[in-house]
Amino acid sequence: MSFFILIGCIIGLVLLISWVKLNPFLAFLFVSVVAGVLLGIPFHAISKSISKGIGDTLGSIAIVIVLGAMLGKLVADSGAAQRIAGLMQRIFGRNYIVWAMSLTGFIVGIPLYYNVGFVLLVPIIFSVAFRYQLPLVYIGLPMLASLSVMHGFLPPHPSPIALVAQFQADMVTTFVYGMIIAIPAIVIAGPLFSATLKNLSSSVPVICQSVELPDEQMPGIINSLVSSLLPVIIIAVAMLLTKLDAAPDSSFNNVMQFLSEPNVAMALTIAIATYSLGLHQKKRLSQVMKVYGEAVKDIAMILLIISGAGMLKQILVDSGLSQELASVLSGWQLPPLVLAWIVTAGLRLALGSATIAGLTAAGILYPFTAHTAVDPNLLVLSIGAGSLFCSHVNDTAFWLFKEYFGLSMKDTFRSWTVMETLVSVIGLIGVLIINALV
Repeated sequence: MSFFILIGCIIGLVLLISWVKLNPFLAFLFVSVVAGVLLGIPFHAISKSISKGIGDTLGSIAIVIVLGAMLGKLVADSGAAQRIAGLMQRIFGRNYIVWAMSLTGFIVGIPLYYNVGFVLLVPIIFSVAFRYQLPLVYIGLPMLASLSVMHGFLPPHPSPIALVAQFQADMVTTFVYGMIIAIPAIVIAGPLFSATLKNLSSSVPVICQSVELPDEQMPGIINSLVSSLLPVIIIAVAMLLTKLDAAPDSSFNNVMQFLSEPNVAMALTIAIATYSLGLHQKKRLSQVMKVYGEAVKDIAMILLIISGAGMLKQILVDSGLSQELASVLSGWQLPPLVLAWIVTAGLRLALGSATIAGLTAAGILYPFTAHTAVDPNLLVLSIGAGSLFCSHVNDTAFWLFKEYFGLSMKDTFRSWTVMETLVSVIGLIGVLIINALV
C-alpha cells in the first residue's frame, strides 16, 4: 500500500504543478501533508517532519546557492563570463564547443560539490549559448552531466568517500575505476544526448541575463578565470594540502579543512571577487551590493522549491517508507552489484537525494555484502551509479535545472531526468564490464 501512496504522491505533485499550475512550493507543502497523513505519521509529527526537511535541505545548500548566485551575477554583469566565452570560442570553435563544456564540467567537478559547481558555471553556460546563438540546454547539459557524474561516482565527494570507508575499498582503485566508467557516461549522456535536444525552448532567467560589454570594459582573461573558478582552486588546494600533512590534527590541517568547506570557499571567493570584478573594475561598492541584492531576489523562489523537495523527502524517511522499500528490494535474488544498484535506485526514486540514497543503501547492503565475494571498489561505484537514477520532482537538482534554464516540467523530464538515467545505467554497465574483466 505504501508504494501506491508514493506513486500517487509523485503523480499528484506533477499534476498540481504542470496541469493545475499551482506554485511548486505550495504543491510540495500540500503533497507532503497528504503523504504524511496517508503514511500514518501522527498529525503532530507531520509539522515537525516538514520543518526538519526544510531545515536539513536548506541548511546544507542555502549558503552555497546564495553565495553562488551572487558570484554568478557578478561574473555575468562584470563581463567575466563574456570574456571566458570568447576564450573558449577561440580555442575550441563552434563545432567543438559542447565538448569544451563537458571538459570544463569534468575538471571543475573533481573537487566541487554539484550545487557549488552548478551555480558557479551557469553564467558561463548562458554566456556561451548567447555568443554562439545556440540552444541553452544543448550547451548546458554536457557540462552538468560531467558535474553529476563526478559527484555521484568519485571521491572526494561525500557519498563516495563514505562508501569507500564503509566497504573498506581502496580510494585510489575506486577513483581509477570511476574515471574509466565516468568518461563514456559523460560522453554519451552529455554531448551525444544533448544533440537530440536542440529544439527544446527555454527562457533565460533574470539572474543570468547581461548585456554585451565592449572589450575595454571587461576584466582581463586571467582575472576572469581566477575570479570565476576561485572556489575550485581554494577547495582543491586545501584538500591537497590536507592530504600531504602528516599530522592530521595539526593547526595547519585544521585550517585547510576549514578552507575546503564549500561554504567557506564561496564566502572567501565573494570577498575577493567583490574587489577583483567590482572595485578593481571601477565599480562602487554600492553597485556591487546592488548586484548581490538582485541575485538573491532572483533565487528566492528556487530556494523555496528546493526546501519543498526536502519536506517530501523527510516525510518519506520518517514514515519508514525508505526502509520498507529497501528491505523489499534487498530480498531479491540477484548478483550483488546489480542488487546494490537496484536498491540504491529505488531509494533515489523515493528520497530524491543522491547522497542520502547512497548512504542509506550502504547501511542496508553492508550485512549482505560482508559475506559475499564482491569487489568493494566496484560495489562503491554500483551504489554511486544507482544514486543518480531518474532524478525527478523530489530531487533539488531537478528544480535547480528547471528553474535556472526556464523549462517546462515535460522538457525537464525529457532532458534532465533522461540524462541522469543514462548516466546511471551506463555506470552500472561499466561496473559489470570491469567486474567481468578483472
